[in-house]
Amino acid sequence: MTDIVEELRWRGLLAQTTDEDALRRAFESGPVTVYCGFDPTAGSLHVGHLTQVLTLRRFQLAGNRPIALVGGATGLIGDPKPTGERRMNEQAIVESWTEALRRQLSAFLDFGDPAAASPAPTDGLLVNNAEWTSGLSVLEFLRDVGKHFSVNQMLARDTVRSRLEGGGISYTEFSYVLLQSMDYLELYRRHGCTLQIGGSDQWGNITAGLDLIRRIAGNEPHGQAHALTTNLLTKADGTKFGKTESGTVWLDPELTTPYAFYQFWLNTDDKDVPRYLRTFSFRGREEIEELERETSERPAARAGQRALAEELTTLVHGAEQTAKVIAASKALFGQGDLTELDEPTLRAALAELPYARVTELGPVVDLLAAAELVSSKSAARRTVREGGAYLNNAKVTSEEQQATESDLLHGRWLLLRRGKRNLGAVELVRD
Repeated sequence: MTDIVEELRWRGLLAQTTDEDALRRAFESGPVTVYCGFDPTAGSLHVGHLTQVLTLRRFQLAGNRPIALVGGATGLIGDPKPTGERRMNEQAIVESWTEALRRQLSAFLDFGDPAAASPAPTDGLLVNNAEWTSGLSVLEFLRDVGKHFSVNQMLARDTVRSRLEGGGISYTEFSYVLLQSMDYLELYRRHGCTLQIGGSDQWGNITAGLDLIRRIAGNEPHGQAHALTTNLLTKADGTKFGKTESGTVWLDPELTTPYAFYQFWLNTDDKDVPRYLRTFSFRGREEIEELERETSERPAARAGQRALAEELTTLVHGAEQTAKVIAASKALFGQGDLTELDEPTLRAALAELPYARVTELGPVVDLLAAAELVSSKSAARRTVREGGAYLNNAKVTSEEQQATESDLLHGRWLLLRRGKRNLGAVELVRD
C-alpha cells in the first residue's frame, strides 16, 4: 500500500485524526515530519511500545521523516496515571534510562549517515526534550506557555477528573500536558514537524499541543499541524498486552531473554493473531491474510504465531539470536540436538520451564517429582512404565534409572519431559 493512512486503517491502527482529508493531502505533498515521544520510566522499552515505534517505522518506509523523542525532561515528572501518582526517580537514573532508550530506538529507525554533507529527506531524528527545557526558567515557562492553557479545560481531562475523584493529583503531574505540548511546538518550530502520533490515550495531550501551536505560531509557517492516534492493543482474554506470569516483556535481552521474547509471540492466542500480525508485521496484505487463514483453518500448526515470533525476534534481537532460539525451541521437544545449544540460550530456555534445583543427582523418578512434572514419585514410576518419561529427549526405560554427571548439559542442567509437551528442568547446584 502506498497510502499510509489507508494502510494504518487496514492494520487496525487508526483510532483518531484531526482532519483526515487534510492529512492525506499533506502526505501526497510529502514528506511529512512525524514524531512520537517515549518517556524513560524504566531502563528499557517493552513490547507495549512497539506499536508506536513500528508505526514510526511505517511512516519512514512510506517516505516520511520520523522523529523519536526521548523525554529526558518529561520522564522526570511522568504522564499522570488514572490510579495515582508516579514515583519520582532521581535525575541521574532518568538520564541513564534516557540513553538506554535512545540506543534501543536507533535499531528501529534510519537516522542516516552522520558524516553525510546533507541529510536525506527521510533521515530520522533522535531528540531529547531536555534540550529545550534545561535552560528554561519557571517565569519564562509560565509566561510563554502556561498563559495559553485554560485550567477549566485541564480539569475536564479524563485522567485529571478521575484523579480528583480519588486521591487527588499533584501540581507537578497536573502540569505534564504543558510540557508535552511544548515539545510539539518546539519540534514544529525547529524541524517543521506537522504530525504527532501516540496511543489513543494520548489524544488530549496531542491536541493540546496542536492548540498551543495555533496560538503561538498562528500563521502556521510550516503548514497545518495534525494529530493521529492508534488503537490501544488488548488481548482476547481481557488481560493486559505485554504482560506474562513472569512480568513485563522487555526489549532489553538482559531483562527478557530472546528465548522468552520469542515464546511470548509463539504463545499468542489464536484469536489475537490477526490483530497482532497487522499491528506488528511488515509483511504485505496478501501474506498476512494468508497467515490469518492458515491460523483459522489449521490452528495446531501455529503458522501465524511462528511468523510473528520469528519476525519480531529478528527485528528486536537480530537474525543470529533468532536462529538460536528457534533451534532451542525445537531441541527442547526432541527436534534437535540439545548438546549443540550454547549455554546462554539453553539457560534462557530452561528458565521458562518448571524448574528444580538439587544438590545431588539421583533416580529420574525423583527428579520428575522435584520438577513437578508429576504429582508424586509413584506417578513418576507409572509414567516411566507407560513409556512417557524422557531425560534429555531420550526415553527413560527403567523405573530405577539414575541421572549421572554425564547426562548434565553444560555440566549443570537436565531436561525432563512427560509425554509430548510437558517439560521441566533440573539444575545441579554444587557446593
